[in-house]
Amino acid sequence: MIKVITGIRRCGKSYLLNTLFYNHLIATGVDPDHIIRFAFDSADDLFLIGDSPVLMEKEKRGVDPEKFLAYIHSMVSGSGMYYLLLDEVQLMDCFESVLNGYLRSKHMDVFVTGSNAKFLSKDIITEFAGRGDEIHMYPLSFAEFMSVFNGDRYMGLSEYILYGGIPQVVLCDGASEKTAVLKNLFSEIYLRDIIKRNRIKNSGELEDLLNFLASSIGSLTNPEKLRNTFKSVKKSKITPKTIKKYLDHLEDSYLIEPALRYDIKGKRYIETPMKYYFSDLGLRNARLNFRQIEPTYSMENVLYNELCMRGYCVDVGVVQIAEKDEDGKVTRKQLEVDFVCNLGSFRCYIQSAYSLPDAEKRMQEIRPFRKIDDSFKKIIVTSDIVQPTYDEYGILTVNIYDFLLDSSFLEN
Repeated sequence: MIKVITGIRRCGKSYLLNTLFYNHLIATGVDPDHIIRFAFDSADDLFLIGDSPVLMEKEKRGVDPEKFLAYIHSMVSGSGMYYLLLDEVQLMDCFESVLNGYLRSKHMDVFVTGSNAKFLSKDIITEFAGRGDEIHMYPLSFAEFMSVFNGDRYMGLSEYILYGGIPQVVLCDGASEKTAVLKNLFSEIYLRDIIKRNRIKNSGELEDLLNFLASSIGSLTNPEKLRNTFKSVKKSKITPKTIKKYLDHLEDSYLIEPALRYDIKGKRYIETPMKYYFSDLGLRNARLNFRQIEPTYSMENVLYNELCMRGYCVDVGVVQIAEKDEDGKVTRKQLEVDFVCNLGSFRCYIQSAYSLPDAEKRMQEIRPFRKIDDSFKKIIVTSDIVQPTYDEYGILTVNIYDFLLDSSFLEN
């Protein structure tokens, strides 16, 4: 299989491929001459094959596949397995056909990176028909972040929520340097890449959409609602169709991820509205100039990312109920479960409750759980410093620090 490493720009894909995995191959006895590394966004590597980023920009094209194939052919001279490590391979024209050719070679093991979801979902899966294997990378998890943070976990989570887990940012010294790097990454890397790749002419609308999404993480929305926001706030005539296209571009770049709504009792998906979360909170905060650091929604975003990093399919749960009021009239309501997590046959329900100051608030949080007629695990995660405790309904309450640093709470 072609091994495909995907993820947001600057999350560490290249380092994983060209440093960690390269060193692993060397340590296991692979001849360095049998490891071929090539980065399609490197001017030096393009020079090796006689191509030029200046010429590519002028001719509005990608890397010449014939020049690349000729170069690789010249590097393969002996017998045995060759390992081909290709960085940002989507920058090469006809890369699907090139990689397909290597699938038929018994002496070539291919590993590639890409920062665009379409690169995997649209091209790799279709072209390779199940012969492409994805390894999806995220920014650092909180546990990974704490392995290099000089402080306790309470200060650590505060910093993690503020500046996120992009490795380059984590290794910066001081707030001013972290802030500058995040803002530069957003404007010079992510936005520019999205605008250029998708040939967006009205970049102002895209930036406004990003601001709206960043200001309302964890809120239910859809293109129609966002259109109304544009109309009332910006006096814009942007259409829901255009907004949907922009949302797709942001998802394709892995900047945001959607969480669909799932009717737990009806066992079906509710297509709209849905929630959007940022793959890195530091980028989200930088987009808003660090003005809106709401702890409740930030904690919810951190939990969503953590669950995805652990391999779960994460949805927003909906519990439909019917209740009688004081006059005996039946009313229908929807109760929300923050996260429904599925992994194979395993399922777990999670509520994100920033604080549980009293019994009334706790009953409000567990009410949706008690309306679910199954025995899957149910967890309330809170920032309150509490010991992990099960109540009389079998619901586990755990503080977020323990939950993020110990995966066994989901497994046990």
